[in-house]
Order: sequence, then structure tokens, then C-alpha cells
Amino acid sequence: MSDPWSERAERYRRSSAHSEGPDLDVLVAWAEGARTALDVATGGGHVARRLREAGLLVVTADPAPGMQPDVVCRAEALPFADASFDIAVTRVAAHHFADVRAAVRELARVARAGVLVVDTLYQGETGEQAERLRDPSHVRNYSETEWRSFLADAGLVVEEVRVFEVPIDLDDWLARTGCAGEQAARARELLADRIADGALAMQRIALRSRVER
Repeated sequence: MSDPWSERAERYRRSSAHSEGPDLDVLVAWAEGARTALDVATGGGHVARRLREAGLLVVTADPAPGMQPDVVCRAEALPFADASFDIAVTRVAAHHFADVRAAVRELARVARAGVLVVDTLYQGETGEQAERLRDPSHVRNYSETEWRSFLADAGLVVEEVRVFEVPIDLDDWLARTGCAGEQAARARELLADRIADGALAMQRIALRSRVER
């Protein structure tokens, strides 16, 4: 059986949309004071790299072996004991989780102090259609209200929320998942009101939450 995420791994390692950005800087700032972290759905490893540069001991997890994580596993079933890490982090991945509530419960379970989340913010059903055309593994982007609900249901207390405007190179965004031809044309059509000068206007939401035992 093919593993599309392993096949895409190098594209995500090279992606400037993932390797940099103000949301990544905020995650690093929010991690201050922690000594250990679990980076869930690490992808190209950019969160882990930055946290290690900041002096944290980081374990990476991802379901795709080609992403070269320390542990191959799904976010919904983390093979770690309760409170194994000071913080658990996931960035620009949760929209692929099959069961986002279960994944957030797992993040909360393995974290002693807090859970940090960054993901693409929900921007309407037209955007969701385009996302699924571009990548059938896309499940859903979520609103701030939904994210607050997921975190609260996992016993987490939201302490801070930030929203970032993130322009994404449209051609690169489509190419990363191999979206071409009629599907790419339809995705462009659906997103036309958010495209300017070759860039797609996207938003990311970042949430900092603490564990309440």
C-alpha cells in the first residue's frame, strides 16, 4: 500500500510555508520554561528543530515513516505514559486527524504542563472543498469556537489564542500534494476571492492551553 505522506516528506521538509512563520516563532516563545516536548505529527520536523535549538529535549511522532519521526504512531493513539512530557505540540497537522477530539485528549494525557496547537483556521465550506480537492486526506479545518471546545473537553484551560495571516504560494501549495489538471483548476476557481499575485490568503490559529489535573 502506498504512503503518500512518506512520498511527500521531502517537499514538506523544504517548504518555506512550514519551516518558518510567526506562528512557529510564537510556539517557541510559548514553550519557554519547558524542558521536554512531544511534537505530534511532526511532518518536516520544523517544530522539533526550533524547540531543540531553544534547548528542549524533543521526541517526534508521525504516522508516516518517511517523515523520519522518532516514533511512528497516530495522534489518536500515542504510545507514551501519562504526563511523559512537559508540553505536547502539534502544528499545521490537526486538519488531517481522523478523530481530532481523540487526538487532543491524547495530547492532554501525555502532557504535564500544557498543550500547544497551531492549525489552519476554518474559512468557510468553499475553502474546505478546495482543500479536499487538493488533498483527499484533508478532514477539516476548525473555527476558534471548535478548538476551544476540543481543548476544554480534554480538560485543558485555554490561556491565549492568536490568529495569523499567512500568505501561501499557491503553486507550491498545490504542487506539495501533486494536485494538477482539472482538480487544481477547480481548486483555484473555488479560492479565487482569496488569491492575489500568486498567493493564497490563509489564516492560522494558535492556542496555548494548560493542563488541569
